[in-house]
Order: sequence, then structure tokens, then C-alpha cells
Amino acid sequence: MSEMRVVGIRVEQPQNQPVLLLREVDGDRYLPIWIGQMEATAIALEQQGVEPVRPLTHDLIKNLVDAFGRTLQEVRIVDLKEGTFYADLIFDGGLRVSSRPSDAVAVALRIGAPVFVEEPVLVEAGLVMPDEREDEVEKFKEFLESVSPDDFKATDG
Repeated sequence: MSEMRVVGIRVEQPQNQPVLLLREVDGDRYLPIWIGQMEATAIALEQQGVEPVRPLTHDLIKNLVDAFGRTLQEVRIVDLKEGTFYADLIFDGGLRVSSRPSDAVAVALRIGAPVFVEEPVLVEAGLVMPDEREDEVEKFKEFLESVSPDDFKATDG
């Protein structure tokens, strides 16, 4: 399992599809995950430090976790089936709650919990971009121009 950091949200053109980009903390692999517009907005707002006047859904989840006295220990992206990623929220006491990765990452950012990806998921969908001298955003833009969501659908091989 590899710890990841959230690089950010980018929009794939011409479909205008948001992509969440994660990068290994101690490695060269990136993991792109196509996500919904609402979740992309929630992640981007949190990364930019924007505090809404009223709590948005992921803020509400954070508030509920706090109100119930629980601790979100980490988020794990645990599987990739037929092009769909699966994640778990891992709470104190071993409690696991299944989640979409985009929602899990949005909550993890608000709480300050680490994000991990299981090795088989990284092997299947991760991309190696080892040249640290290039700007991550530029590399990601180039990547988006050459790939589509279909590239991450499971094959029979």
C-alpha cells in the first residue's frame, strides 16, 4: 500500500471531465481518477482554503465524524473493477465504510487523514512519471491529452 498526496483537480478537454490526480509520497507513480463535477468542486475548494458560508456535504460529514466522537484514521483506495475505483474510510476501532474515492478524498482533506492506494490498484492504473524537473501540472496536461477513461477499464487479459 502506498501513501498518496493530492496533486489536484484538472479538467479533461473536450469532454470537460474532472480528473483527480494523486501522486505517491515516496515514489514516482501517479493515479488519475475521473470524478464528478460536484466532488471536484469540493476537493478544489478545500485545497484552495475556501470556507463556504454553510457546510457543504463533505463538511457535514466531517462535522458528523467529530460530533460522534470518531476518528477517521485514513482513506484507502482498495479496488478497481471494470473502470470503477472503490475506496474505504477507515475509522478508529477498525470500522470501515465503503465510499467513492472522490468523496473519501474530499473528506480526508477536510480531516487531515492520509490517503493510501492498494498496490494492485497502482499496478493496474498507476502511471510512472519520474522526471522531477518537469512541472507536475504540465506533465498532467500532456497525459490528459493522450488518455481517455476507456484506457482504465478492465480487460479480459
